[in-house]
Amino acid sequence: MSDGAHHLSLHSEIKTCTTCSDQLPLGPRPVVQFSNQSRILIIGQAPGTKVHASGVAWDDDSGDRLRGWLGLDKDTFYDPDKVALMPMGFCYPGKAKGGDAPPRKECAPQWHDRILTALPKERLTLLVGSYAQAQYLPHSRKASLTTRVQDGEHISEALGPVIPLPHPSWRVRMWMARNPWYEEEVLPKLKSRVAAQLS
Repeated sequence: MSDGAHHLSLHSEIKTCTTCSDQLPLGPRPVVQFSNQSRILIIGQAPGTKVHASGVAWDDDSGDRLRGWLGLDKDTFYDPDKVALMPMGFCYPGKAKGGDAPPRKECAPQWHDRILTALPKERLTLLVGSYAQAQYLPHSRKASLTTRVQDGEHISEALGPVIPLPHPSWRVRMWMARNPWYEEEVLPKLKSRVAAQLS
């Protein structure tokens, strides 16, 4: 099977996944994007209701904020040959106290390794939010999100070079107000690193 055909079959397997349909209040609608040429991999949390409705990853205010941080327009962001989007949970997990429930635990073990194998080795990974960081930077699990982000680029055993970022939900504005270094120092470097990776 050619690489392209392999991706199509993996995409269609993911799209028809019903592993946790009994636990999903809105039913399964896996949201993922990748190709065998993706230069940047973004590992987030799980779709919210807006993304569940559209079927397009990061199709909400958080996505607008994230694209602003990375200096990417929508055309580039949604080009799977440039950017892969692989959340910790592929479907909307439902509500919990104070927001959305955590990503379902079934997705990462079932799909992540297979997607990672399909991606090019030379890539940069962005770990957006604490769920992705707990999974792929286990040695820094005890550190705060602020410390992980301040430490900048890490090397993950499973992924190679990774940059941890806070989750760009509306709540991040308060965190950014308390941590002005993020906007002043981290974001300009992040934009250059992303541009260099895609050039």
